[in-house]
Amino acid sequence: MAKKGRAKNTKNKAKHSKLMNQKKTKLRDAKELHTKRIKAIIKKHQEESD
Repeated sequence: MAKKGRAKNTKNKAKHSKLMNQKKTKLRDAKELHTKRIKAIIKKHQEESD
Protein backbone atom coordinates (compact mmCIF):
# COMPACT_ATOMS: atom_id res chain seq x y z
CA MET A 1 0.00 0.00 0.00
CA ALA A 2 1.32 3.43 -0.94
CA LYS A 3 2.01 6.13 1.63
CA LYS A 4 -0.29 9.08 1.87
CA GLY A 5 0.98 12.64 2.27
CA ARG A 6 4.49 13.87 1.52
CA ALA A 7 7.13 11.73 -0.08
CA LYS A 8 9.47 10.25 2.48
CA ASN A 9 12.77 11.97 1.90
CA THR A 10 12.28 14.97 -0.39
CA LYS A 11 13.13 17.64 2.18
CA ASN A 12 16.49 16.08 3.07
CA LYS A 13 17.33 15.44 -0.58
CA ALA A 14 16.56 19.05 -1.49
CA LYS A 15 18.72 20.32 1.37
CA HIS A 16 21.56 18.00 0.41
CA SER A 17 21.37 19.08 -3.23
CA LYS A 18 21.47 22.74 -2.21
CA LEU A 19 24.51 22.21 0.01
CA MET A 20 26.35 20.19 -2.62
CA ASN A 21 25.68 22.88 -5.23
CA GLN A 22 27.07 25.51 -2.85
CA LYS A 23 30.18 23.41 -2.34
CA LYS A 24 30.71 22.87 -6.07
CA THR A 25 30.24 26.58 -6.77
CA LYS A 26 32.69 27.52 -4.04
CA LEU A 27 35.32 25.13 -5.40
CA ARG A 28 34.78 26.35 -8.97
CA ASP A 29 35.15 29.99 -7.89
CA ALA A 30 38.30 29.21 -5.90
CA LYS A 31 39.82 27.46 -8.90
CA GLU A 32 38.97 30.41 -11.17
CA LEU A 33 40.50 32.88 -8.73
CA HIS A 34 43.64 30.76 -8.49
CA THR A 35 44.08 30.67 -12.26
CA LYS A 36 43.54 34.44 -12.51
CA ARG A 37 46.21 35.04 -9.87
CA ILE A 38 48.65 32.72 -11.63
CA LYS A 39 48.05 34.47 -14.97
CA ALA A 40 48.57 37.87 -13.35
CA ILE A 41 51.85 36.75 -11.82
CA ILE A 42 53.07 35.33 -15.14
CA LYS A 43 52.07 38.50 -16.99
CA LYS A 44 53.87 40.69 -14.44
CA HIS A 45 56.98 38.53 -14.68
CA GLN A 46 56.98 38.72 -18.48
CA GLU A 47 56.62 42.51 -18.37
CA GLU A 48 59.53 42.82 -15.95
CA SER A 49 61.82 40.65 -18.06
CA ASP A 50 61.15 42.71 -21.20
